[in-house]
Amino acid sequence: MANITKRVSWSSLCEDRAPGEGTALLDDTPGARRCRRQEETLKQPNEIPHNEKLLSLKYESLDYDNIENQLFLEEEGQMSPMGFKCVEISRWVICGLIGFLTGLIACFIDIVVEIVAAYKYKIVKRYIDQFVVEGGLCASVILWAILNSAFVMAGSLVVAIFEPIAAGSGIPQIKCYLNGVKIPRVVRLKTLVVKVFGVICSVVGGLAVGKEGPMIHSGAVVAAGVSQGRSTSLKKDLKIFEYFRRDTEKRDFVSAGAAAGVSAAFGAPVGGVLFSLEEGASFWNQMLTWRIFFASMISTFTLNFFRSIYNGNPGELANPGLINFGQFESGAYKLYEIPIFICMGAVGGVLGAGFNALNYWLTIFRIRYIHRSYLQVIEAILAAAATATVSYILMYCSDDCQTPGEHQAVEYPLQLFCPDGQHNSIATVFFNTPERSVRNLFHNFPGSYNSLTLFLFTFTYFFLACWTYGLTVSAGVFIPSLLLGAAWGRLIGNLLTNSGVSIFADPGKYALMGAAAQLGGIVRMTLSLTVIMVEATGNVTYGLPIMLVLMTSKIVGDYFAEGLYDIHIKLQSVPFLGWEAPATSHSFTAREVMSSPVMCFNRTEKVGTIVDVLSNTSAKHNGFPIVSDFTTNEPGRICGLILRSQLIVLLKHKVFVERAQLKQRKLLLKDFRDAYPRFPPIQSIHVSQDERECTMDLTEFMNPTPYTVPQETSLPRVFKLFRALGLRHLVVVDNENRVVGLVTRKDLARYHLGKHGLEELQLAQT
Repeated sequence: MANITKRVSWSSLCEDRAPGEGTALLDDTPGARRCRRQEETLKQPNEIPHNEKLLSLKYESLDYDNIENQLFLEEEGQMSPMGFKCVEISRWVICGLIGFLTGLIACFIDIVVEIVAAYKYKIVKRYIDQFVVEGGLCASVILWAILNSAFVMAGSLVVAIFEPIAAGSGIPQIKCYLNGVKIPRVVRLKTLVVKVFGVICSVVGGLAVGKEGPMIHSGAVVAAGVSQGRSTSLKKDLKIFEYFRRDTEKRDFVSAGAAAGVSAAFGAPVGGVLFSLEEGASFWNQMLTWRIFFASMISTFTLNFFRSIYNGNPGELANPGLINFGQFESGAYKLYEIPIFICMGAVGGVLGAGFNALNYWLTIFRIRYIHRSYLQVIEAILAAAATATVSYILMYCSDDCQTPGEHQAVEYPLQLFCPDGQHNSIATVFFNTPERSVRNLFHNFPGSYNSLTLFLFTFTYFFLACWTYGLTVSAGVFIPSLLLGAAWGRLIGNLLTNSGVSIFADPGKYALMGAAAQLGGIVRMTLSLTVIMVEATGNVTYGLPIMLVLMTSKIVGDYFAEGLYDIHIKLQSVPFLGWEAPATSHSFTAREVMSSPVMCFNRTEKVGTIVDVLSNTSAKHNGFPIVSDFTTNEPGRICGLILRSQLIVLLKHKVFVERAQLKQRKLLLKDFRDAYPRFPPIQSIHVSQDERECTMDLTEFMNPTPYTVPQETSLPRVFKLFRALGLRHLVVVDNENRVVGLVTRKDLARYHLGKHGLEELQLAQT
């Protein structure tokens, strides 16, 4: 075993500097950069107070690069052309199952929410109507708050106690997974169960949330489980799809699951495909696109079909998604309205940036002070009670009374203090599910809401939605963003309508543009969100203005703050790699960013040495270069690379040279797939003292062709190679092909462009 050290001539520079001297701003010399990295390695703390300037060591990478060792080549060589066709057919079958199950889950969530919410609204409506006549309205608001708090408490308790990773929409976690980061428990069955139950409770509990965002996470979990043909949680193995038990294949299916979730949520199969492409996929090709599109179509068809059965119209496929914006058949926009739409995009960018900044500080506060489970549940209950109370106060104080239009159906009209035959306008917003409220804002006839009502709703809902996102509940931000934007968009439409110009007579189209602007300003999606909005409205005519609005909101929002999902990824200190390296990083080389010393093995290594290295907590890498014979002073030439998980399987099966003559069963790739994905820890493998003296031949199991770069390679080139190929380890060699270092995800992710130039994040065990 070799312990390869850096052969650089900067040690004398470091001796003259005091520990900790310097700044995190990377505008100094290469020698100072190296010294700073050496100091951080020597005095790396176990725990640092959490903030966005840290990079967590607890996150591992996924192995998206296939290991083409002898076992892999032998298995591929033994497969016939028909075998490869069967594998390809299996991929299509799996994608079809993913779409079908995701659509079923979406249908289940939608029906349960509709039934329970309807029952709750009927109870509250009866008491409100009763107390308006008899007096004592406080009792009805207390009842409303108690009902909401009870549902939210149930959902929050399940999330906080059983599976905290199920909190939120799950989109940031899925983005990280597709990026190549292993997020613990993110695609487990228990996570799916908690997610489904939690989102039902959150929506029924009246929080400013939606059920569409969590569908993306749910689809990803379904994909991860179906593609493996087994459940490690239930300890049930169906002995099917064993070929796909590796990170590379699993990633592609998770991409299909995320797309199926988007398709089920919005009835937008093309938008789902583009979402997977835009928001996280680290690999893409034509066949993968077709399979993902197939899964998306099956998902929306399944939801549509079973919803038609539930509605008593079997075969009438009129509900392609959880939310359908409805047809915008009238009131087409004019060319000279486009500047108004662009200005609305700018407003959405500013409001989105303000939303994200406020939520950022709120999340920092939660991380530092509300990190215990009981405090998180209490906060969720307070948010539910506050939402019900604020809603009731606005309804009570509003005198916006409207008469329902000829084609306008209000499911739960609240009269309150309005004359007979009329209903309180703001109550139709609060006293419905958010999806139905969005549709009402899009399609209700002009004059359905007065400007003061819309302004008060926008102001209060902005802060309620901001407070809600980040609670320990399963909930998404898509629908709250759309509802918020539709409110202020319709407000602008009202103001233009009141100007007396006939072309501004339809405020619904301004509500649509406001919804797009607000959602784009918060999540910063462009291509996929444009297609989702167009598919959900069923009118491609609005494609151009929606695209312009989203582009404007992103450009303006990016000037002030990052997107909401990116903010939460950074707050979790995840080593997330963007599409490109920082713009000012060309002066950095692989020698400056690599990690060293690197633990290396010989082709034939003592078992005791391997066990000691794997047991050593300071050996943080999960990949170990295999080198040729070396001397004490010189590193060895690169021969291959082997993973920690492979070594653990080899130790578990006692694959020792000394036992080869005993005619042991030859180890196959199936043995590695059976152990995937929860490889046992090295501490659970017993190795006797006699076995420690044995040797292990790693030649057959190592990857003989690992990717390597010269030590003078620039950081952008290293980044591009690492990101495009989905690597986990990149070996750095000198001009004689000898190992001098190793580049991992954390080595690249720690460099980012800050306000004052290129900055280097500090590593911590957070």
